[in-house]
Amino acid sequence: MSSAKSPPVSPLAPAASPDLPPVPGVRIATAQAGIRYSGRTDVLYVALEPGTRAAGVFTRSKCPSAPVDWCREALADGAARALVVNSGNANAFTGRLGREAVARTVAIASQAAGCGAREVYVASTGVIGEPLPAERFEGVLAECAARAEDGPAAWDAAARAIMTTDTFPKLATRTAEIDGVSVTINGIAKGAGMIAPDMATMLSFVFTDAALPQDVLQALLSAGTKTSFNCVTVDGDTSTSDTLMLFATGRAGNAAVSDPADPRLSAFRVALESLLVELAQLVAKDGEGARKFVTVRVTGAESDASAHRIAMAIANSPLVKTAVAGEDANWGRVVMAVGKAGEPADRDRLAIWFGDVRVAVEGARDPAYSEAAASAVMRAPEIGIRVDLGLGDGAARVWTCDLTKAYVEINGDYRS
Repeated sequence: MSSAKSPPVSPLAPAASPDLPPVPGVRIATAQAGIRYSGRTDVLYVALEPGTRAAGVFTRSKCPSAPVDWCREALADGAARALVVNSGNANAFTGRLGREAVARTVAIASQAAGCGAREVYVASTGVIGEPLPAERFEGVLAECAARAEDGPAAWDAAARAIMTTDTFPKLATRTAEIDGVSVTINGIAKGAGMIAPDMATMLSFVFTDAALPQDVLQALLSAGTKTSFNCVTVDGDTSTSDTLMLFATGRAGNAAVSDPADPRLSAFRVALESLLVELAQLVAKDGEGARKFVTVRVTGAESDASAHRIAMAIANSPLVKTAVAGEDANWGRVVMAVGKAGEPADRDRLAIWFGDVRVAVEGARDPAYSEAAASAVMRAPEIGIRVDLGLGDGAARVWTCDLTKAYVEINGDYRS
């Protein structure tokens, strides 16, 4: 068994992690099960009070992991009493053994939680293609259930237990009111590589004490995902394990709201989306080997969908990302990415900015272009790239990071 590696913390990491408040109805414990590495926590167990409802969005990969398959099926009932997450092994592309590992994990967890199997949700992250030794959860989950607690230390431990190549834990919290009743929303996420979500990030879990039915939870989560996790990319590769789940314990005691468009949910909706955006940005800031955080904005497209596809083409371009890494204001690579996106574009209407510096306009270099000014923008740790197509009102924004030699080193050694 390998010892846990400790990569240097990303220079884009927050100066400090927030202290997350308790969420009534949620208790947390972490443990070392030796799934892949020794000397580090690799299991997260979350106990949820009876009455908790769950919603989720999952990878659209045609090769999903066994835990993703299980969660999709379990959500048909919508009740939740326990969540089990392991790092170090994705339990993906593991065939019959993968399904059996999920079944064993669920059986162990349901016994520990005293609940039905379909009230248990599981997620795994790590190496693809290796069988998950689910027998290592024996005793571990029961012990976790016995000592699960809430509080800032528990939330921080939870975020750390699900890390793989992440260099810092990712946590966020918000409060909002539903019809005059205060509710809390806490979220954690992990992800640094294999990030080009087609629904979510590799793993993210959000918890609230709001009382909301599953269909409302699902509508709010799906809408929030579109403007958060589906707008972040590190390397253009969509994980087999992408899982984003929202659990609502109902302990806040707010009045029942049965319509996701109900004005009484407006503050909650804004708070949830803000939390999801913060977690998504933290993923980009912890991109493997990242030294620059990049916001790509596209305006003037024929539609929002077209703008999004163009923005992702720019954000996923290795040539754009390496130019950012080299602090090179190479706007020609942005032109290339726009042109290859397969979306409506007119070369002679195109304008491009790095930060506040317009570098190209009307199909050519800006007459007032300043190499010194553009280069100064590229030296900053956070960079904005903006493209206006001049065709319509479509707009989008996505987040990414640069592509450095460290990314190659991290992924070249991933299974070593």
